Amino acid sequence: MKKGLLITLLLVVAGIGFAVIRILIPAGLFKTINPHVDGTVHKMELPIAGPEDITIDQQTGITFISVDDRRSNMQNPGSAEGGILMLKLLDSLPQLINITPTEMDDFHPHGISLWKSSEGRTFLFVINHRQKKPAHVVERFEWRNDSLMHLESIMDAEVMTSPNDLVAVGNRSFYVTNDHYYAHRGIGRTLEDYLQRAIAYVNYYDGHTFKKVAEGIAYPNGIAASTDQMQLFVASTTGRKILVYDRDIISGTLTLKQEIQTGTGVDNIELDEKGALLIGCHPQLLKFASHAVDASKFSPSQVIKLTHDDDQHYQVEEVFLNNGQDYSGSSVAAVYQNTMLIGSVFEKSMLICTFNTN
Repeated sequence: MKKGLLITLLLVVAGIGFAVIRILIPAGLFKTINPHVDGTVHKMELPIAGPEDITIDQQTGITFISVDDRRSNMQNPGSAEGGILMLKLLDSLPQLINITPTEMDDFHPHGISLWKSSEGRTFLFVINHRQKKPAHVVERFEWRNDSLMHLESIMDAEVMTSPNDLVAVGNRSFYVTNDHYYAHRGIGRTLEDYLQRAIAYVNYYDGHTFKKVAEGIAYPNGIAASTDQMQLFVASTTGRKILVYDRDIISGTLTLKQEIQTGTGVDNIELDEKGALLIGCHPQLLKFASHAVDASKFSPSQVIKLTHDDDQHYQVEEVFLNNGQDYSGSSVAAVYQNTMLIGSVFEKSMLICTFNTN
């Protein structure tokens, strides 16, 4: 009897140990951080904290930055307004300008996406997490005469319960990631994160209605479309991979084509002028979780680059890494020519990296 009880206890302990290791290894706890970047880096202070997403018009160098002071709003909901900042990279001395329309209140932007129509119009789509109901909407703006004009708020409280990032594919159409199946904080969401449960999904808005087009994803985060709009890339943060989908242009439906293992907590995705993917990452997810609740705890920042050949074989290259002391919680990297901008979920600054050229 005692021997049987001992064996049972040993099996329980082994099972718990296995479960813990299964959480700790994917979370990057044992990853070695060797800071590097092939270039020079300087920090640009921002008027508002939290440059979580950045996108650049590759034709003009105009940069749009989504900012929101998340720590202030976690402590006192709605206490700090977010905004959209703009930077013209081709200017000799680029200056940050807050281009948020004055009529926008209860504005807390998250993921953003730029769309340029065949008629030459430029639209900016922005996820907004509001205090009022429905809590999550997509704000649609037009960029005209160096001004951002609000056009409409698009919403569906039934399916867009936890939107994170989006990619525009038309004047009024877009895909949006729903990063959690469980809409609210609690045991369900906690287990979803720590057990890396693949139960969240991607929605498609065709200009009239929403529909789910990709399911069974562990924390779908950043999303981007290929330059020809024929493929969609989705970052699975806790899955530590990029999912590549073939896209039906007419119906908007997605078909999973391949999975690219990255070994890191992938966040927002941006494309450079050649179609390569730049991804802001959290190489140690548990440290990022600690950093989210305590600014004194650092979380390493990382940027990876994905390039592919004609046979769609992807090469993963780490182009930036630090230990978090100088800059924590990187969530996005956007490149224009030989300049890379890195944003963060919580920092009140962004990094400007100038690559070395041979």
